[in-house]
Amino acid sequence: MDLSGKVAIVTGSGRGLGLAYARELARQGAAVVVNDIDSAVAAEAVRTIEADGGKAAAVVAPVGTTDVAQQLVQAAVKEFGRLDILVTNAGILRDKSLLKMTDEDFDAVINVHLRGTFTCVREAFAYFKENGVSGRIITIGSPTGQRGTFGQTNYAAAKAGIVGMVRTWALEMKKAGVTANVVIPVAATAMTKTVPYFQKAVEADERGEAMPAFFRHDLGFGTADDVSGLVAFLASDAAAGINGQVIGAGGDRLQLWTHPDAAATEYREGGWGYQDLVEDFASLFGDKLQGVGEEFLPLPEELQPEARQAPAEPAKVG
Repeated sequence: MDLSGKVAIVTGSGRGLGLAYARELARQGAAVVVNDIDSAVAAEAVRTIEADGGKAAAVVAPVGTTDVAQQLVQAAVKEFGRLDILVTNAGILRDKSLLKMTDEDFDAVINVHLRGTFTCVREAFAYFKENGVSGRIITIGSPTGQRGTFGQTNYAAAKAGIVGMVRTWALEMKKAGVTANVVIPVAATAMTKTVPYFQKAVEADERGEAMPAFFRHDLGFGTADDVSGLVAFLASDAAAGINGQVIGAGGDRLQLWTHPDAAATEYREGGWGYQDLVEDFASLFGDKLQGVGEEFLPLPEELQPEARQAPAEPAKVG
C-alpha cells in the first residue's frame, strides 16, 4: 500500500526535517512539491529527490499568505495533475524570554507556523472537497507546544495553536473523508545542534554514525529519517481511520499523546467562592497540579558535552 499516483506538498522542505519528509514521500511513490524561501536550496532538494528516483517540483515562497497557499496548490495541479497530501512543516525561530521578545519576534513566528498552516490547509481542503479527494493533512507540532519551553512564547503559542486547529479540522473534514493529524518530531536539527545536552548525539549523526542508545531509546531522540516514516504512513490509505491525533516520533520511540482532559473534579453546591478556594483548593487539588516543561534524564558521564558538564540532577526545560 504505497503512495503511487499521489501528489504531496511539503512546506519548508528545502533541508532538514522537511526534506526528509519529502524524500520519504517520494520514496513511497508520491510526486512532491518542495517549498523553501531559498531558490538554490529548493532546487537542490528537487535534484536530491530526482536522484533518488522520485518526482519533484519547487515553489520558492514564504508561507503565511493566502497567495502563497494558492501557489502551492496550483503548482501541484499544474506539475502533477492533482493534490492528495499536504505536510505543513515550514517554520522559523525567534527565541527570547518574554520581556525581551518584541512584537516583531512574536508576529514573525506566528505568521509562518500558525497562519502558514491555516492558509495552506484551507486551500488544500478546498481543493480536496471540490474534487472529491480523500486527502491527508499532516501538520508538524513540537514538544514545546505540548509542555512549554523557556524562551519560546511565540513558538509554543504557534505549536499549541496548530494542535487546536487540527482537532477542529478533524471534525470539519471527516464527512469529506479527509484526515488531519499532528506529528511531534524529536530529532537532530539546526536548533538541537546548539544545545549542549544533545552534543554527542548530533556529532554522531553528523559523522554518519548511529546515535548512542541513551538518546535513541531513553530520550526518544533521533534523526530526521526516524520521523519521516510516520509522516508517510499518515499520508497513506492505511491511515484512513486515524484523524485528529497527535503522534510523536523520535529515535526508537513512538508516542500517542492524550487530548487534554480534567485531571481532577470537585463539586460544591452553590459554586466556588473566593473563601471556599482559599480554604479548600490546596487539599483538593494541591497534589494534582500538572507539571510544565520537559524533564530530561541526567546524561551518562561518557555522553556529557565537552564544553561543560551536565548538571547532576535532571535538567528541566521550561
